[in-house]
Amino acid sequence: MTSVNTEKLSSARFAEATDAFVEEFTSSVNFDCRMAQQDIQGSLAHAAMLCKIGILSDQELSDIQCGLQQISTEIERGEFVWSVKQEDVHMNIEARLTELIGIAGKKLHTGRSRNDQVATDIRLYLRQAIGTILDQLQRLQLALLNLAEREADTIMPGFTHLQVAQPVTFGHHLMAWFEMLCRDKERLQDCSKRINVMPLGAAALAGTSYPIDRYMTAELLGFSRPSNNSLDSVSDRDFAIEFTAAGSLIMLHLSRFSEELVLWTSAQFNFIEIPDAFCTGSSIMPQKKNPDVPELVRGKSGRVAGHLMSLLMLMKSQPLAYNKDNQEDKEPLFDTVDTLINSLRAFADMMPNIKPKRANMYQAAKRGFATATDLADYLVRKGMAFRDAHEVVGQAVRLGLDTDRDLSELSLPELQAFSGTINVDVFDTLKLEGSVASRKHIGGTAPETVRQAITTARAQL
Repeated sequence: MTSVNTEKLSSARFAEATDAFVEEFTSSVNFDCRMAQQDIQGSLAHAAMLCKIGILSDQELSDIQCGLQQISTEIERGEFVWSVKQEDVHMNIEARLTELIGIAGKKLHTGRSRNDQVATDIRLYLRQAIGTILDQLQRLQLALLNLAEREADTIMPGFTHLQVAQPVTFGHHLMAWFEMLCRDKERLQDCSKRINVMPLGAAALAGTSYPIDRYMTAELLGFSRPSNNSLDSVSDRDFAIEFTAAGSLIMLHLSRFSEELVLWTSAQFNFIEIPDAFCTGSSIMPQKKNPDVPELVRGKSGRVAGHLMSLLMLMKSQPLAYNKDNQEDKEPLFDTVDTLINSLRAFADMMPNIKPKRANMYQAAKRGFATATDLADYLVRKGMAFRDAHEVVGQAVRLGLDTDRDLSELSLPELQAFSGTINVDVFDTLKLEGSVASRKHIGGTAPETVRQAITTARAQL
């Protein structure tokens, strides 16, 4: 006669012991143990509700609370023994609780299932994780504001197609990064609204016949409300996909920042210096200083985007309600959280220590005829149609190319040969300082506008 594995809390229905490989293959405890404190938090609220409706006595509630507190302490100290035989975080904690307090531990699962339990744990976990991510996001935003304020007057070339386009200020460029992070912050905050809905009480899929008080449990756990449909409650992972999508955009933005930092540290640009603490050398080339942190963050962006694809494919074609497939949601989700927190922290630590090379930026802005548009605008203000002005400036640029000179280096007679409306005041327009100072509307690159934007941003933060 085949012996039954009685070590499992859910083994009574089976006549055969679980195959050892299958037991290991189907277990999730090695990764979902990360949600242990959220699981305990949910169990405490559920127990309080069960006591209120008369399922648990006051003494049983007290025993459960004491037992869960001891388990929490054991986990924090690294003393808790996790068992693959108990499959997941929920059954491990319940088995230990029953070992500690006896029959009351077995009553805790009344009116709930692991299906609604895990859905609740993930939401509690993500809610906390988003708080940490937002903290790191804000640290980075503050670092960008501080650096932008210091560099509001620093002139550099602005690029399109990675070709010199028009002069901007370094502060203005940094504020573009800041704006990307503002949108990231808003997406996370909006995502949090849909995360903060409680599935506990949906049980396996159909709810429960016990007279549970879901509003009480939701209030105890800090959820905005209980979920509306039990089938959807246990099978929904939209919130996890939405979070990972928001995370993918954050990493996309950090990847764009990284690419520019990598370019700017190269000998060809030589715009900035990244502190040694955020770089490494070469094992063979002693002169090398590699921008490893930006490069690694740039690489990790693909990792998070991949997790988004994994979660989308995981949920595609799943019938209602819960399916074992959903065990695969946690590892990509957890790795997304870790990657976001670590990448944001690395950038928030690194940005205050970035050293701009102002002279190099200025000289680069003088190359590539960055004030050509300013000359066209000058002619328009003198009464010339823009298309005609465009043609005149094109001719002036051709002369500059042929003689290896910037527009500001051409003589007045040379410029007047293209248009008699050009006067000596044109050189104020052709100076880099005049170009950036003239763009003083909201969103422009003028130093005074950049400082106003920084003041507004600080108030918002």
